[in-house]
Amino acid sequence: MVLGEVARYFASADSGTAYYQNGSTQGKRHGQSDNSEGWSQEAMAQEADLELARPSYFHVALAGGLGGTTGDMMMHSLDTVKTRQQGDPHMPPKYTSLGSSYYTIWRQEGIRRGLYGGVLPAFLGSFSGTVIFFGTYEWSKRMLLDAGVAPSIAYFSGGFFADLVAAPVYVPSEVLKTRLQLQGRYNNPHFQSGYNYRGTLDATRTIIRTEGIGALFYGLKATLYRDLPYSALQFAFWEQEQNAARAWLGKKDIGLPLEILTGATAGSMAGIITCPLDVVKTRIQTQINPSALSHAPASHTGTTGKSTSPARHSTHQSAGSKTHQSNRPISTSPATSLKPHTAATLDTSSVLKGLRLIYRTEGLRGWFRGVGPRAVWTGIQSGTMFVLYASFLRWFEKHPLISDVDA
Repeated sequence: MVLGEVARYFASADSGTAYYQNGSTQGKRHGQSDNSEGWSQEAMAQEADLELARPSYFHVALAGGLGGTTGDMMMHSLDTVKTRQQGDPHMPPKYTSLGSSYYTIWRQEGIRRGLYGGVLPAFLGSFSGTVIFFGTYEWSKRMLLDAGVAPSIAYFSGGFFADLVAAPVYVPSEVLKTRLQLQGRYNNPHFQSGYNYRGTLDATRTIIRTEGIGALFYGLKATLYRDLPYSALQFAFWEQEQNAARAWLGKKDIGLPLEILTGATAGSMAGIITCPLDVVKTRIQTQINPSALSHAPASHTGTTGKSTSPARHSTHQSAGSKTHQSNRPISTSPATSLKPHTAATLDTSSVLKGLRLIYRTEGLRGWFRGVGPRAVWTGIQSGTMFVLYASFLRWFEKHPLISDVDA
């Protein structure tokens, strides 16, 4: 049903009025409904003209990296709230509404280690990932448009392919970020996540030593399941909304309010549609390889040598090895598991199985855990990213870092 509406949206957008970023208003394509072949030839000619007016790939990649990273950093605290809501293994969950969860984390754990836990890996992964993403998106989009592919398909496919290329770069940072966000402050007495890392470097060393370097890529498949459709929908929505806004105003510059609106609604719609996949991704990345439990010393809790709370440690000792071999407890550290709870445990080999399991045990509410923070986060982040992206491109046009020949 949702996909059907999305398809109709793209179809109607392609058959309507088209405006392009080369500053000229093309108006309605004459004879579209009666002559699809003529429409295709005209569209290809228009896109060829547009290609000459587009910035260099270097400027596109750098503008996207700066815009995307700024948006991510601005919204990191909301992303932390979303991660707590989705990764909380306790039933009933501690974190429910957006406002109360935000206030609780801020009051109990502070800003730096609480709301902004995991910000360093988030920054490193965001900049490198968005630079690769925007450069790849622009290249693939142009290739498809030059080949005569319909614009909406080119936008959707370009976003899909760009995220596929960028994913291996940012997934390790996602693992570190989500674990540190779920953990919160070091020796956190307010929320028992099962993790107790001193920081990013300690988390990296501990994960590699106890779980293997492959653990940094936990949830790669789930991340692709979430981010490929998200990026494809986000950029397709944005490009089509930009075209509609230009058609409505009859000019290239749609103004800041519409720039923000098109970017924010594109991100929010894509974020809401892909929320169930985000829930599965978050839970998988806050779990560990069960084989690491059998190799880790019983008293190990990280590099500090300190044990976690007696209750949690005794739970691990009484749980038995069979439990760890048959299940993947949500949010466990190499040597501890959480107190018994009723949240669903996931089989990380199958995203679809995870979706079915969450739906069977928690219903639609389980699928859309954290949908409020995700909708707000993706909306504001997307709006910020696209506005800054366009602003940086305009600045680079006036102050080019490289010449057109070098591009």
